[in-house]
Amino acid sequence: MDTNPPPGGVTDIRPSTPDGAEPPPTPPGGRLAGVDLARAIALFGMFAVHVGPDPANVGGIPGAFLELFRGRSSALFATLAGLSLVLISGRTHPKTGREGRQVKARIALRALILIVLGTGLTMLGTHISVIIPYYGVYFLLALPLLLRGAATLTAAATLVALVGPFLTFAPLVIPESWLDTFAAYDPVNALDGRGFIDLVLVGAYPAVTWMAYVFAGMALGRADLEAVRVRKRLAATGCALVAAGYGGSWLVLHVFTDLHLAVDAAAARGSASAAEQDGSLTERLLVASPHSGTTFELVGNVGVAILVIVLAVSALAALPRLRRIASPVIAIGSMSLSAYVAHILAVRYVDAEGLLGSTGAVLVALVLLSVFFAALWSRFFRRGPLEHLLHAATAGPAKLVR
Repeated sequence: MDTNPPPGGVTDIRPSTPDGAEPPPTPPGGRLAGVDLARAIALFGMFAVHVGPDPANVGGIPGAFLELFRGRSSALFATLAGLSLVLISGRTHPKTGREGRQVKARIALRALILIVLGTGLTMLGTHISVIIPYYGVYFLLALPLLLRGAATLTAAATLVALVGPFLTFAPLVIPESWLDTFAAYDPVNALDGRGFIDLVLVGAYPAVTWMAYVFAGMALGRADLEAVRVRKRLAATGCALVAAGYGGSWLVLHVFTDLHLAVDAAAARGSASAAEQDGSLTERLLVASPHSGTTFELVGNVGVAILVIVLAVSALAALPRLRRIASPVIAIGSMSLSAYVAHILAVRYVDAEGLLGSTGAVLVALVLLSVFFAALWSRFFRRGPLEHLLHAATAGPAKLVR
């Protein structure tokens, strides 16, 4: 899911996030239009992965461009989700006392709604691994560190990136009877066969590794993104993480060892059983391929996410006219939950490829229709359709918290 807010210079943009996070007040909790622009980029990347052409079939520069979205767009989504949590909790001045407790209550309620909504979308049986229920888990796990500073959040992201990949192998050592017992009492598993074991450990976006993105986004949200010097430092950090993640994996596999041969052989056995793959756990921890969930991939993807966010914020800050030109795209970023759910429903109920003739045409049509709707809707309403419903469902109950 997912899902992310806006920013750019610092105009009052009123974003909302895939979690439906309401637009925080103006500074210190104000929204940056560039963040919504980055969220729109992540959303378009998810569209490309879900309905667009297979990069391998496209080839050339277009194919390489499409390949860039694989794994990275969803990671950017998750990073922006973490950033959004900090935006609504007060950014550099976290809300405390009763107000802080109410923010936590709203986030907790949203998390539960997202788990229910995401489970329902998963039950539709599309080919898409729906990220929304994972978002619900991420938000619940993020609550204990919601008011922490950048240093603590960075340490948490680092710890998850280092330890999380090993935890994904837990089902290999935990007695199967224990897992079956837990699954039997898991209400989410009873509905769609993919319960909390998937959401936390072995699914497409398992919390034990993807919380690295969320915590990194939260740490990023504590930074003063309006300050040029801060953005320059973050850009340098992003470049370093990209080099360490993707470059580090390449060096280990191709220069320091010849393990790339084993990795290539394992990739060639695409239909190999899990038992056959268990013998290559070491190699599987060293790659940086999309959704491999390794430390190398996590580090590289965080670097990409930081660069995209910083570039989006910097572009809108340096080019005021771009803010107006890009307003329809920023609008779709401000209602990413609605757009994400709509594209899942479209995949399930509309034979778009049959109507348009190719996956490329489907992708272009989906992007254009989404942007058109968002631009039109944002002229009359502050929040997207689902963002409004989510706000209405959580704001009232949260105010009861004392």
